[in-house]
Amino acid sequence: MMPQRRRGSLIQVKYETASGVHPSTHKVSNMNMRDPTPPSSVSVALAGSGGAGVMTAGNLLLAAAAKAGAYGLMVRTSGPQIRGGEAGALVRLGTRPLDSLDDRFDLLLAIDWQGVSRFSDEVVLGPRSVLIGDPDEGEPPAVFTASGARYMPLNLKKMSKALPGSWVNMLALGVSGTLCGLPLQALEDAVRSDWKKPDTLEANLAAVRAGAAAAEEIVARLTAEGSAPARLAPPTAQDRPRWLLSGNEAAGFGAVRGGVRFVAAYPITPATEVLEWLAPALQKVGGTLIQVEDELASINAIVGASYGGVPSLTATAGPGLSLMAEGIGLAVASEVPVVVVDVMRGGPSTGIPAKSEQSDLSFAVNGLHGDAPRLVLAPTSISDCLATTQWAVHLAEALQAPALVLSDQFMGQSRTIVDKPAKLPYQANRLTAEANTPDYKRYRDTPSGVSPMAVPGRPGTTYTADGLEHTEGGIPSSQVAEHVRQMNKRERKLAIHDYGDMWADIEGDGDLAIITFGSATAPVREAIARAAAQGVKTRLVAMRLIAPARTEQMNRALQGVRRILVVEQNHGAQLYRYLRAYFDLPVKPDTYHRPGPLPLRPGEILDQLLAWRNAA
Repeated sequence: MMPQRRRGSLIQVKYETASGVHPSTHKVSNMNMRDPTPPSSVSVALAGSGGAGVMTAGNLLLAAAAKAGAYGLMVRTSGPQIRGGEAGALVRLGTRPLDSLDDRFDLLLAIDWQGVSRFSDEVVLGPRSVLIGDPDEGEPPAVFTASGARYMPLNLKKMSKALPGSWVNMLALGVSGTLCGLPLQALEDAVRSDWKKPDTLEANLAAVRAGAAAAEEIVARLTAEGSAPARLAPPTAQDRPRWLLSGNEAAGFGAVRGGVRFVAAYPITPATEVLEWLAPALQKVGGTLIQVEDELASINAIVGASYGGVPSLTATAGPGLSLMAEGIGLAVASEVPVVVVDVMRGGPSTGIPAKSEQSDLSFAVNGLHGDAPRLVLAPTSISDCLATTQWAVHLAEALQAPALVLSDQFMGQSRTIVDKPAKLPYQANRLTAEANTPDYKRYRDTPSGVSPMAVPGRPGTTYTADGLEHTEGGIPSSQVAEHVRQMNKRERKLAIHDYGDMWADIEGDGDLAIITFGSATAPVREAIARAAAQGVKTRLVAMRLIAPARTEQMNRALQGVRRILVVEQNHGAQLYRYLRAYFDLPVKPDTYHRPGPLPLRPGEILDQLLAWRNAA
């Protein structure tokens, strides 16, 4: 049932599932049932215990889709364990770029059932869904069969044993890829491109073929019963280059493109892949990455490297960001540019390390002690992690300030097929002081708020840079006038800078508007597109620059709007509260928010838009 809402209210939205009523799941409406025509996307869940190889199969399924000319998205899901336990690859394939999961899955293939029922909230099935499992591994959990999904038992492990040297996950790849409608050649090409053990390649190609043959038998049987499974329409040929990448890889590439040449970091889920990608990439451009002993060392190392003239970055998650707070404040006070990529996860404390949640926003914009202006940015998609991180490097260097980039586990660890991103002009470009600059004052109160920064050792430009308040010349001072002057300077340089159109993605011209940020943008976009097909015109404002607040730009973006909905994935409606505090919105907004770990889905946002229309 639809939750009750009041305009402008802050509510905990409740959703209904087979496992009960609680605030982290959603009941999909019947309006999203598929019709018999080839769908524009097909959703597959591959699941099993740790070590079953479902992540490998999911990645290869995505690679095969790319080779076939399709687009796709793969989302990783697992339990709280470090190793072992249940694992799932949630894959959506389509004929257009995809950044969001769909409302339900067309296929769930389980190599075994160990812990798979724990994904029941994430893997929603329906009467037209297909459920495949090995009967020797037991029967499917009731939570899945209760959906009405059609169960097709398949002896996966016996089939694998009949092909010596083959792996059961390659059978799963052949079954799932063929059921989706991907050509066998694309599946084989994906395996050949990725295979690292030549002596087992042929056996596993045979497994893919065996899985494909079994899938065709399933299709024939279901079709004969009058309930053919959803299969992807044949994709059109692609004449432009495309990339297969994750948000963490994209953030790393954006950092390098922006000019970062030093990284210090301590590994933490789900940000570690940023560092793993950057380690070899930095070597190729003459840069350096060091793994330090903790997050305190990370932030202080990049402050020191940047003070020495080298654009610098670290990547972390919520617990690490908390430890970095004082070091970020040091960068504010000493006006040293640094970039911190925060790949947000469920919290508080250790929270849910392998799941996504947009719950670090309040800390990012308000979490430092004292008045500490800083840049806070958020990419609006997986591929936009590249552009936003590159822009963050540019802004940090130009404004001599710390920039926090709020990615999250969904974007960071998911992989997607995208058209090759365009190159952007954003580069590190720091205002520096020449040697022997007359009357050099590092913190001179300039009209722009930005003052030339001398590289240590440059003659005639010596100054002290620390966390103490200071005069324009860098001498520590506790005088009221000096404190006010420097606070105004640090605030002014961020407030008056021209950020251009990059501050937000603004789409549509309806008098209903949705304001959102980060990974919530993709399901909102899809919901708006579905609503438009039903005659509901909606405007999107997806914020990329969250702080400093762009109040005038927001007012222009919302001109003529009569109703606003703020959509986000956290428990406390953090974006809603930030907008109410810092923006003079034309109408009091509604809020649609819930915590992770379940990603927001287009259908639940569409329900709200249609409720608005019906209430009008």
